[in-house]
Amino acid sequence: MADGPLDVVGVGNAIVDVFSHTDDAFLTRVGLEKGVMTLIDAARAEELYAQMGPGVEMSGGSAGNTMAGLASLGATGAFIGRVHDDQLGRIYRHDIRALGVEFDTPAAISGMPTARCLVFVTPDAHRTMATFLGASTELGAADIDESLIARAQVTYLEGYLWDDPRAKEALLKAATAARQAGRKVAFTLSDPFCVDRHRAEFLDLIAGHIDILFGNEAEITSLYQVDTFDDAMQPLRGHCEIAALTRSEKGSVVLSGADFHVIDAAPVERVVDTTGAGDLYAAGFLFGLTHGRSLAECGRLGSLCAAEIISHVGARPEVSLAELVRSEGL
Repeated sequence: MADGPLDVVGVGNAIVDVFSHTDDAFLTRVGLEKGVMTLIDAARAEELYAQMGPGVEMSGGSAGNTMAGLASLGATGAFIGRVHDDQLGRIYRHDIRALGVEFDTPAAISGMPTARCLVFVTPDAHRTMATFLGASTELGAADIDESLIARAQVTYLEGYLWDDPRAKEALLKAATAARQAGRKVAFTLSDPFCVDRHRAEFLDLIAGHIDILFGNEAEITSLYQVDTFDDAMQPLRGHCEIAALTRSEKGSVVLSGADFHVIDAAPVERVVDTTGAGDLYAAGFLFGLTHGRSLAECGRLGSLCAAEIISHVGARPEVSLAELVRSEGL
């Protein structure tokens, strides 16, 4: 294992995504709520996979996607997540390492298979996800390498992990280790239903451990149980050092104390698939933050990376984000 400094270490679910195009009628027929992530068991995963159309397999997972984006931007990074020693697990390990991201969490040799997420993309580019978390839920505190955390400027934590008690312990250990090493901790809310399940704990986590918060409009209004985005701004201001909040075509807002930046969405010729938009926004933002950019520039980098990802199927970049940033003069 290397021992040099890192920009970001991500902690998240190691998931292989299976993408398929479908329509609203299919979602209704199989009982999936459009536009959200539903947790499923192994039997349901097999049932849905049998009914979905032709699929494309890609390594995914929210924090993993962010780390892939950071690598494409030229950042140094590492990932902590649990896979099984099976075909999908080997695919995942190969994919993330091939990007230049360190990934040394040992594979499980017993227990559940590697996680997979069935992603159904409708013609309006919205994605509906059915996720079998499998081996990723077996991530525990023992998997958190405190020396690895200490090497990174920022430790990035994925809210989806909070659904499992063992993974929750892992996140808290990572956050504590980062703070003890004088490093920053970032957290993504992940999904409005995830926020609904863990609202009180998330509020405590943000107040006690988090420096940089990522979320979208639905997640932040759910967190503070308010009706509008603007109503969430006031309680959020004193809750963490930096908040970067995405609003789809309305762009994003970056808050830090009295600073308030409204960032336009980067133009996209055609929105194909919104999977990973928030993950890649976080990648751009964290790249800027770890490379001395202003908060407004961080937001613009995030918007540019999100625009690239929604222009095609899949949540990993199809072009060099570093070259894209250069071509845009950022």
